[in-house]
Amino acid sequence: MKEPIEDSQIMQRIRDRDQAALELLYDRYERVVYSFAYRIVNDAMAAEEVVQELFLRIWNHGERYEVTQGKLTTWMFVITRNIAVDMLRRKSVRAKETPIETEVLQQFTDETSDTELEVQRRAESDEVKQALNVLNEEQKHVIEWIYFEGLTQQEVADRHDIPLGTVKSRVRLAMKQLKRRLTNAGRREHVHE
Repeated sequence: MKEPIEDSQIMQRIRDRDQAALELLYDRYERVVYSFAYRIVNDAMAAEEVVQELFLRIWNHGERYEVTQGKLTTWMFVITRNIAVDMLRRKSVRAKETPIETEVLQQFTDETSDTELEVQRRAESDEVKQALNVLNEEQKHVIEWIYFEGLTQQEVADRHDIPLGTVKSRVRLAMKQLKRRLTNAGRREHVHE
């Protein structure tokens, strides 16, 4: 029987940019981190965002963890809490910045703007399609199965015989690339206005 890999070994492999180690860490702790995040943000989608951000930070800044500082899980929970609290603060600030008049006005539809909205939706759809083209085939397939066919990550793993950790990693990396690509597209659009 194989000895389980210690957290410190996994972190060293992550620092060495070993993607399989990140998947292993994700599989090991995703559920408990999600539960912890959910207790703070009290929203499933927000808790998932917190988890994704945590593992992205671990991938990008794994060298910040020192074994001498304590258990890896303690370090992860501190970061998770910080991400969740920051998210709640941002939502609170955005809620305060939205004037009541705007909320009331948004309840009434302006039938003259339907054409403009449709043009905008099509442009956004084209941007998303172009952004999908930057993904590798494996990432593109997983995104299509989950977001366009409505499969869960577990269903993708089962139907296509892909380890669940790999599916989650592909989604995470694809979403990071898509976010970067679409953010850059948005910046270019504002420059041209």
